[in-house]
Amino acid sequence: MELTVRGKNLEITDALHSYVEKHTGKIQRYFDKPIKINVLLRISNLTKTCEVTVFVDGVILRGVEKSDDMYKSIDLVFDKVERQIHKYKTRLAKRFKEKHTFSPAFIQEKEPAPAAQDSEFEIVKTKHFNISPMSPEEAILQMNLLGHNFFMFFNSDTDAMAVVYRRDDGKYGLIDANK
Repeated sequence: MELTVRGKNLEITDALHSYVEKHTGKIQRYFDKPIKINVLLRISNLTKTCEVTVFVDGVILRGVEKSDDMYKSIDLVFDKVERQIHKYKTRLAKRFKEKHTFSPAFIQEKEPAPAAQDSEFEIVKTKHFNISPMSPEEAILQMNLLGHNFFMFFNSDTDAMAVVYRRDDGKYGLIDANK
């Protein structure tokens, strides 16, 4: 297991690091394969936030929790990720059994591009990620694991780019590109 613990507006003490390490064992026990866990501990406006991102065999699990105590935030976020694993247990097991080797959808943040002076549209954040071929059902699973409202992917059924999104009525939509 590869663990990265970072702090923003906070120095990571040995006590905080070992507390996070203790909780990562809860997640590692669900997987036979090595996993990578990134933890960001942040303090802003007296709110303690813990973000956990787990990368395992091309699947990303993510949780964010805020509270008035950092240790409480850590407990809450690891419980949330563990609930995600239980909720999607069957689908995750099916995906791992299929033995497909997808490149991991590792999201890398870059510095935002400087906006043009005359432009009224300002891009404030740019993300780059590897796009893996998958079915719309797998894309919906990945979107839910990330906690996002939409997810872009390469549709293995149509061999084209596609987007799944969560509708206001709680159901899902699919936007498929024409070739």
